[in-house]
Amino acid sequence: MIGWERAVRLRHYLEEGYTQSEIARELGISRRTVYRWIKSGNLDRELSPATVTYGPRPPVAHKLDPYKAIIRQRLADYPELTAVRLLAEIRAAGYPGGYTQLKEYVRRVRPKAPPEAVVRFETPPGRQAQVDFAHFRFPWAKRYVLLVVLGYSRYGWLQFYPRQDMRTLFAGLESAFRYFGGVPRELLFDQMKSVITRDLRDEGGRLMENAEFLRFCAHWGFRPRACRPYRAKTKGKVERPIRYVRQSFVYGREFLGDADLNARALRWLETVANVRDHRTTRERPIDRLERDERAKLLPLAARPYRSLVLPLEKKKRRSRSVTPVPKIEVERRPLQTYSRIARGGS
Repeated sequence: MIGWERAVRLRHYLEEGYTQSEIARELGISRRTVYRWIKSGNLDRELSPATVTYGPRPPVAHKLDPYKAIIRQRLADYPELTAVRLLAEIRAAGYPGGYTQLKEYVRRVRPKAPPEAVVRFETPPGRQAQVDFAHFRFPWAKRYVLLVVLGYSRYGWLQFYPRQDMRTLFAGLESAFRYFGGVPRELLFDQMKSVITRDLRDEGGRLMENAEFLRFCAHWGFRPRACRPYRAKTKGKVERPIRYVRQSFVYGREFLGDADLNARALRWLETVANVRDHRTTRERPIDRLERDERAKLLPLAARPYRSLVLPLEKKKRRSRSVTPVPKIEVERRPLQTYSRIARGGS
């Protein structure tokens, strides 16, 4: 090694254009040494900044350290203990610190509950369809979409309505049955009042269905089922499509009114929703419907259902156009004129 000072001078002489012989003479070293340093790259390494290596930071003692073992053991036995409860316990054991560092430590070490396993419930062809309402805001009014999805094929139908009532439900379901070309053996609903009046199952009782809706079910031949309250996953085959309708169909589009909205909804079903590769089945809903499900659906009823309790829907009367009577101008004359005409005068 020639040392750092000689290395600096060597670099300076090289930059000034000195020959290796002149550099060797100025530095008092052999020309072979100069050659070897230039060729091997030792000159650059000698003059490069020294690499600073930092060691691990020495641990800082915390007031909580002596009590961490107690906290971990308590959380292992009772994973849902709150930080406030643990604070009271370790203060009774002599902890002199505050709540903040305890809360941060509990957040880091609290055992994480394993995610709940979701068991996907699949139904055979023609067995079940899932039904739900959802509301949307449009520039002209609030509208309710009725969405019906066949459980096996994921083939769907939807339309938008001004109201969310029993008359709408009946009309929508009948349109959906005609769209599917048949009726599934059971329909799964949530706790809508048009279907369920009371649900006492969690109290050991039974489900109380709307009597008029049961007559509608008997007319079309399907059995109603209701999922329990706050069990959204039970009806996931229609809950997820509602998000899909919002994002893929409604969002970012402008509609001229109800007629345009519903016409484009049916077109979207035929060109997008029912012909896409479904993420769960890995098949197109239309293919699963035609191949496996349509033949398993119950036949359509001979006529629509006629309600026993719902009043007949009033049809809007067309206003008759009244033809205006033409105004006739009548010439008025004095009575003497008529007397002359009667005598034969002019």
